[in-house]
Amino acid sequence: MEVAAARWRKSSYSAQGGDDCVELAGLPGVVAVRDSKNPDGPALAFGAGEWADFVAAVKTRRYDLS
Repeated sequence: MEVAAARWRKSSYSAQGGDDCVELAGLPGVVAVRDSKNPDGPALAFGAGEWADFVAAVKTRRYDLS
């Protein structure tokens, strides 16, 4: 998978100009995730269904640590 030419974006919840967040890129059938502090480093790739399941779990607070 080629992510070098991907269009990366940060969450609107990230601090303005902040670098302490993750970036996402939508690719055909895949969502790629990388550390914004290391854009040339590795990226994780998740299938579209896996990503949708993760987002749904976050929205229901399934992963809250408190």
